[in-house]
Order: sequence, then structure tokens, then C-alpha cells
Amino acid sequence: MQTTQRIDDDRQLLTRAVEEFARRTRFPIAFGGLRDAAGVAQISAIVGNRTPALDGLAVAPDRGLGGRAVTELRPRMTGDYAGARQITHDYDTFILGEGIGTLIAVPVLVHGAPRGILYGGAWGSWNVGGVTAAPAVEVADHLGQQLQRRDELALAAPTPVAAPSTAGEGDLSPAQREELRESYAELRRIAATLDDPVLRDRLRDVENRLAALSGAGAQPAAPAPVAQVRLSPRETDVLACAALGSTNAQIAQLLELREGTVKAYLGSAMSKLDASTRHAAVAAARRLGLLP
Repeated sequence: MQTTQRIDDDRQLLTRAVEEFARRTRFPIAFGGLRDAAGVAQISAIVGNRTPALDGLAVAPDRGLGGRAVTELRPRMTGDYAGARQITHDYDTFILGEGIGTLIAVPVLVHGAPRGILYGGAWGSWNVGGVTAAPAVEVADHLGQQLQRRDELALAAPTPVAAPSTAGEGDLSPAQREELRESYAELRRIAATLDDPVLRDRLRDVENRLAALSGAGAQPAAPAPVAQVRLSPRETDVLACAALGSTNAQIAQLLELREGTVKAYLGSAMSKLDASTRHAAVAAARRLGLLP
């Protein structure tokens, strides 16, 4: 059963995904929701709306465009929502009340099962072909990966035991550890864009403190291993993004690199860490204190 904190953390991820959905697809309206235990997606994040008509929208499986997307496990779209015959119109009060004429619905999948829905909408008729659908799917996939990692972290979290008080990762919840790692990756991306060496060094000091903080409580009974591996700054940048579940294409966009260059850096880091997969490389880097 999900805790209130976990639900709040997942909603924060959803809100960021809806904002990214609007930015990447250029749809003027974007909204989304996560499914509850009954399979109903409660819309909790909305950007760009002109009216409060979408407030309270809850989408059941196989109902409306979003329900069909969830049932079929693939994006569904229409350039004429009011006249669409391939969907039910249970939610016309909400969608037409906002004045939406064009609508795309993309399921958010975790382990192949639907966890939520992301929508993009526009007033009037829009071209919703592959140019718009592709980034919409990428944003939904990324959200699914983030939710999946949260699930895995929650399952892997050890049962709390009494231990000496230390200010480190042992005192952080899985959600806080994930936020720490996202913050570290964001700092790496910012530092990569700076020309000022002084600012880069200052950011690197902050990165090192975050990495040290994350590992301080991991094994209090034994000293942390001394890292014999030396990753280049770009290898660290790429690995930090990969640790958040980003694909090579997403990493390339974030770091303004070619996808082939990202693959080369990742392969080099895996070789240095003696890892056969990116996930094994991330785990090895964390054990060595090279990543939070």
C-alpha cells in the first residue's frame, strides 16, 4: 500500500512530466493523472488551461480517449474530439467545456502495465502526426521509468534498524535519495554548459558533497572503498543521466551531444567499471562513491 508521502512524491513526478509534455510537444494544454487502486486516473496536474473545466476529471478504463489509450496500451489521438466516433464521450463536459478540439492521450506504463495517462490538447484542429506524437511518447516513457525506479527502491528498502545517528543516505527515504540523484545529475548538466572554470569548480565541490552525503550512511560499520577507477567528467555526466533512466537519445539532448558520442562515453565508463550493462555500471559507480 502506498504511503501518503509516496503518493505525493509520485504526483510531483507527474507534475514535472506534464510541464515537460507541454514544452516538448508544444500543445497549449497538457494534463495528466495517475491511476488509483480501482484503475481510475485522477487528473491532478494541468498546465495551460483557460477554464477550471478539467478540474475533477477522473478517467476510467476504456472510457473516453484516455481510457482507450490505457486499455490498448498505446497513444490515441483525434483532431476532432467532438465528432470522434471511435471513443465514448463520457467526459465531454470536461473536454469540450475547456474548448479542446484536438486531443492526444498517451498511457504511462510501468513494467508494461498502465500507471497513468498524459494528455495534450489544443483549441481547434491540429496536426497530431508523428512529429508531435514522438516526443509525447518519450515523456510518458520517461515518467514510467521514474515511477518504476521508485517502485524498485521501495521494494529494496531495508527494514529500519537502530543505528548510530549519521547524516547520510541511511537517513533518507527512497524518494529523497532519488531527488538527491536527480539534483546531482542536474548539477552535472549545468556545469557542462559553463565556460567559467571558477564556477565549474564551485559546482564540482557541491557535486562531491552530494556524492559523499549519499554514501555516508550506506555502510557505517566499514570504511568506504577507495575508488581506483577514474571517470572523465563527460563519462560521469553521461552515467549520472543514465542513472536516472534516461535513454541515449535523451542524454544526448540534455548534454547537447551526438547520440553516438553518448554511446561511446557510456561504453568507456562501463569498460572502466568492468560492467556489462549500464545498470551494472551505475551500481558499481555508486559503490565506489563516484555517483550518489
